[in-house]
Parts: sequence; structure tokens; C-alpha cells
Amino acid sequence: MLRRRLLLGSAASLPLSALMQQAHALPLKTLAFPRDRGAHPDFRTEWWYITGQATSGKRVFGFQLTFFRSRVDSTQAMTSKFAAKQLLFAHAAVTDVDGKKLWHDQRISRDGFGVASSSEADMNIRLRDWSLESKGSRYTASLASSDFAIRLQFSETQPVLLQGRQGLSRKGPEEKQASYYYSQPQLATSGTLQVKGQNFEVTGKAWLDHEWSQELLHPAATGWDWIGMNLDDGSALTAFRLRDKAGDALWDGGSFRAAKGDVYVFTRGEVIFKPTRLWKSPLTQTTYPVEWMVRTPADFYTVRAVIDNQELDSRQSTGSIYWEGLSELIDSNGRCVGSGYLEMTGYAAPLRM
Repeated sequence: MLRRRLLLGSAASLPLSALMQQAHALPLKTLAFPRDRGAHPDFRTEWWYITGQATSGKRVFGFQLTFFRSRVDSTQAMTSKFAAKQLLFAHAAVTDVDGKKLWHDQRISRDGFGVASSSEADMNIRLRDWSLESKGSRYTASLASSDFAIRLQFSETQPVLLQGRQGLSRKGPEEKQASYYYSQPQLATSGTLQVKGQNFEVTGKAWLDHEWSQELLHPAATGWDWIGMNLDDGSALTAFRLRDKAGDALWDGGSFRAAKGDVYVFTRGEVIFKPTRLWKSPLTQTTYPVEWMVRTPADFYTVRAVIDNQELDSRQSTGSIYWEGLSELIDSNGRCVGSGYLEMTGYAAPLRM
């Protein structure tokens, strides 16, 4: 997320055939902005993900909006303009903490025909009437659903955070399991959330993730557990693990950036997720850990869901059922030191990407 070139060399100028041949090991490359805020259609999988906590008086909300892009390799040689070469999906949700209710919706379309698009020049993704776009250091998210709406603006307060090895984030025991990945924590947030026809003027903090890859999951991986947390002192914590079918960590990682800007990138084995409380979904009968002990080099944290039922059923778009919701971050002294989002996939069924 640093607004400067970090390394020499780039895979972006290589032809597609060369990129596909290198899929077994993505090269270390320079991330350049605003270009790398935009889409990378030569890569199989990509997503833009923005989450946060916002308040209106004493009313507390969580919100999330995720756009996914998926390259359809089998159609790339087709010349018809009707060929579905890129698919776009979107998931959105609002958590009403006081009302103990999650509102969520989803969209899917192929790229083109004025229905869906993702710019390569900068972050500008649209799927029907849902959008996420950037203008310099400011971002705007806008969407409406039958039960809720999100109209929020976000302003950068810190430099971009390059995850992994200067933006190349390892995701498994083989080098080909990696992604280009950056985050933008501590986004100052303002705007309007609407729930069941009632508008709330809100302020808060948000977190942006953008990630793209040729191959993300090891064949033995069934899902992941991930947190992105904005700490009250301005620090930012990322931690994740990839699980195998036995529930053990196949890979783990993350980072901690202190409020002063120093970054520590976690190495394999430094992150441990230990569930301490479970919740069973009445809708899907899936059991999720909704409270964790997460050990990192920064501290031993408790991650606790603000409400248990934050399960998203996306079988009408990406086909998966997963848990993603607003959670508190509690340090080893028992103090609540921040908040952010916990994401858990592969609990209802093994995830395939």
C-alpha cells in the first residue's frame, strides 16, 4: 500500500501464456497504485473486500461489501461478445448489533453489456446498482437491497499495507499457493446505512482488502479462518490460517502494523487459532467457532463475535455458505482494544477455488 515502487520487475507486462506458465510460483513484483487497485483479468481469482464498524448515536452496526471476479478459462478463445469470459459476484451485509440481526444479499453477472464491469485502471467495480470505486485516497461504496442499503465514504488515514513479502502473500506449503495482497486499514468512514427503511447517519472505521491469484488453495485445504482488526490506538492486525480436513493448520500467517508504522510480518507457525466457544446455525446446521483465542507475535488475543448469527448463505452466487461478521478484539489483559471482521469458510462444506 506504499505509494511508491518497491521492487524492480513486474509480471503485469508478461503475456497471458507466460503468466499461466508461472502460475506455480507467482513472481515478486512491484505493486503500483492506482493501477493495482484495479482489476487483473489475466488472473483466475480476485476480490475487493471492505468491512467495518459504524455507529449512529449509541446504535452500533457492522457492514461488509465484497466484489469477486472470476476468469473463465474455457471461454477465453471465443470471439463472440456473448462469451462469459469474466464473472462478477458481490456479497453485502449489515449487522444490527442492538437488534441482533444480520441482513445480507448477493448479486452475480457476467462482465459486459453495461450490467457489470471492473476497471483495470483503478478501483471501479459495478454490478447493476452496486458499486465500489476510488478517487485518489477516498473510496465510495453504494448498494441497495430490499431490506438494507449502504452508502458510505472512506478516507485513507494511513499508507497502504503490503501483506506477506512486499505484497506477495503465501497461502500454502507450495509456492504456487500465493496471492498478490494489500490492505488499507483504519479507513475513516461516514455516510448512511439503511435498515428496513430507516436511515442512520453513521461514522466509524473500515478495512479494505484486495487480493488476486492464479491458484490460492492447496488440494488438502478445506477452508480458512481470517481476521482483519482495526485497533483503537491506530494499529492494524491481520491473522489467518488455512485448515485441512482434520481442522489442523495447513498454513498460517498475517501481520501487525503498529500505530507508528512499524510492520512485523508473521512467519509460518507464529499464528495459532484455538476455538473457545461454538455456535450452531439453525438454518444450515453448520457449527462455527464464534469465539477464538488467537496467538500472534503481537499478543494473545480473544476474538469474539458481537452476535453469533452472522452466517451468509451465498449458494445463489458463489455457491458457498460461510460465516463473516463484526467481532471484538480483546487483548491478554482482558481489555477490548479494537474491532473488525472474522471470516470462516469451509465449515458447511470444503471450499474449492
